Amino acid sequence: MPDKNTNPLANRLRPQDLSEFFGQEKISGPDSFLYQAIQKDQVPSIIFWGPPGSGKTTLASIIARQTNSYFTQLSAVTSGVKDLRQVIETAKQKRGQNLKTILFVDEIHRWNKAQQDALLPHIEDGTIILIGATTENPSFSINSPLLSRTKMITLEALTKKDLVQIINQALTKEGIKAERETVELIAKLANGDARIALNIIEACLQQGKDISAEAVKKVMDKPELIYDRAGEEHYNLASALIKSMRGSDPDAALYWLARMLTAGEDPLFIARRLIIFASEDIGIANNSALLLANAAFEACHKIGMPECRINLSHAVAYLARSPKSNATYEAYNKAEKDAREQGNLAVPFSLRNAPTDLMKGLGYGQNYKYPHHENDEDQEYLPPELKGKKYL
Repeated sequence: MPDKNTNPLANRLRPQDLSEFFGQEKISGPDSFLYQAIQKDQVPSIIFWGPPGSGKTTLASIIARQTNSYFTQLSAVTSGVKDLRQVIETAKQKRGQNLKTILFVDEIHRWNKAQQDALLPHIEDGTIILIGATTENPSFSINSPLLSRTKMITLEALTKKDLVQIINQALTKEGIKAERETVELIAKLANGDARIALNIIEACLQQGKDISAEAVKKVMDKPELIYDRAGEEHYNLASALIKSMRGSDPDAALYWLARMLTAGEDPLFIARRLIIFASEDIGIANNSALLLANAAFEACHKIGMPECRINLSHAVAYLARSPKSNATYEAYNKAEKDAREQGNLAVPFSLRNAPTDLMKGLGYGQNYKYPHHENDEDQEYLPPELKGKKYL
């Protein structure tokens, strides 16, 4: 048993059953599938998908305590197939004792295809019940065969109300009092993450027994922003930025830009997205947009953070306010569709280059009218099969 002084508060105060578990009522309430499965001791293999600190590990530990199971845990960051083999051997022994084995794999998205595939036969034959936890979208990070053999349960970031309940429960268990305003400040700074909330309390306690607003502010330089450059939130924020600009809302666009930069996003990633946006969403409605977006990229490359945030905010505001047109983007998509579906349509002879006498003799370049000298509106530039086709 870890000593109280070395065991983190978040682990020490982890709920023992669903009555102590706050938040995620949709998936843990009395009418939920999970609640019923736990009560009946018929929990299947599960993938918990949700942001950090939303309760994935806690739910796994509650399942282990409230079912007749042997519980073992692996971290996908530090373990592999060799560790899994050892778990399977133990699980087979436990099965001989009529005891189910629940294997909890934290950050399961970090296991590669071979490692994930190694789980399949043991899930199918009932040797283990898998509970995987991931912050990444399972559609992209978990193999399809494994997904088909598990039930996916989605967790949301905890609300401020949930966090206030969790904080108050923690303070009560530790015999500590705090003002309501202090509790709400901690909940705000935790930004949906129960672990961060408890870590703030623990950091305050390390400075003394006082849990006050002043103590909280002293241990927190800034609010924790849930962000991972390689994770889903990275793409969620980028999507919000693009859609705000597309909707001509510079205020929202600047907010999402600030969220990304404050969290540590690479400014060049943002600048590249702006260059794409300038052609995809503004295009010929304002040809200067591409020039400005490209200039913003060059400025970010030359200057870097923190000053290049000024260049990015300039570009984002300009692109958001600019008139919009995706005509060229859609026109290209239509042309590409024909290019793929129609096959390799022959280039009309009049448009072919004729650098040799042989090619000229075959009719290459014949009847081509040079537009600068001859104004012939009837001259065709598309293959005959696409004559009259309009993309733009």
